[in-house]
Amino acid sequence: MLLKEYRICMPLTVDEYKIGQLYMISKHSHEQSDRGEGVEVVQNEPFHDPHHGNGQFTEKRVYLNSKLPSWARAVVPKIFYVTEKAWNYYPYTITEYTCSFLPKFSIHIETKYEDNKGSNNSIFDSEAKDQEREVCFIDIACDEIPERYYKESEDPKHFKSEKTGRGQLREGWRDSHQPIMCSYKLVTVKFEVWGLQTRVEQFVHKVVRDILLIGHRQAFAWVDEWYDMTMDEVREFERATQEATNQKIGVFPPAISISSIPLLPSSVRSAPSSAPSTPLSTDAPEFLSVPRDRPRKKSAPETLTLPDPEKKATLNLPGMHSSDKPCRPKSE
Repeated sequence: MLLKEYRICMPLTVDEYKIGQLYMISKHSHEQSDRGEGVEVVQNEPFHDPHHGNGQFTEKRVYLNSKLPSWARAVVPKIFYVTEKAWNYYPYTITEYTCSFLPKFSIHIETKYEDNKGSNNSIFDSEAKDQEREVCFIDIACDEIPERYYKESEDPKHFKSEKTGRGQLREGWRDSHQPIMCSYKLVTVKFEVWGLQTRVEQFVHKVVRDILLIGHRQAFAWVDEWYDMTMDEVREFERATQEATNQKIGVFPPAISISSIPLLPSSVRSAPSSAPSTPLSTDAPEFLSVPRDRPRKKSAPETLTLPDPEKKATLNLPGMHSSDKPCRPKSE
């Protein structure tokens, strides 16, 4: 098990981001989905927890098969997906990722949002007070993202919001910018397979970090699209986008309810003690990838020439012509 705490500051307030994170997740999922691949919404409905109160429960399937490296496609089922379950009691949320094909693999994320610049060092004392963990700050303006995900229109150093006047963030912006909020994320990765555990857990944390950086950059870069929305409007956008996304990947729309809280006993679907999130990246870890420039071993000739069946096979022995027939020894 590898535990890390991520802190991501945003030039927003916690109240503003309540709308922004819902908008970002729906739009990002739709953009990343294609026929047979992407994020299928299985469930999205109100949920009540005795401790956390009213919230929203979502269950999604993230289909990954064609994005897996060839070594993984050879061993996983043709229809391969990761299950995401999220309980959103904003400003506290919970997300879990599991995979039936890899029962010893899981990701658990607890998220809390506060109006500060990441200065609360005791925010997870009740969840992980005595657990050793690394604290990682993520800067949406200055941290580098993988080149394939970079868009200038989503770069906070270049983007400036017309509706809020915020943007074009520079190094050190977190020290003086107002307003400012922080997403605190406690991320636990488990891959309990001897010989691979440490390397895989470290790799997954690298992927999680990239996802958090990209998602929070997008949430701010799209602020003019969602800033004037009400909660009812963003829920309607979420519903319509999820149906469009499910159709895009070729599944039937789920039953999405946003109007009432189902009267289910807490024992039926008790929430664990994390946040709606963006789809997982599926790049293979380098230590499991086959080097492209590795020379191939030649265990057989490049081509194999078979004899012509129309020609008679001949046996050339010393002193024997092709017309001669072998003699049998005379019996005594």
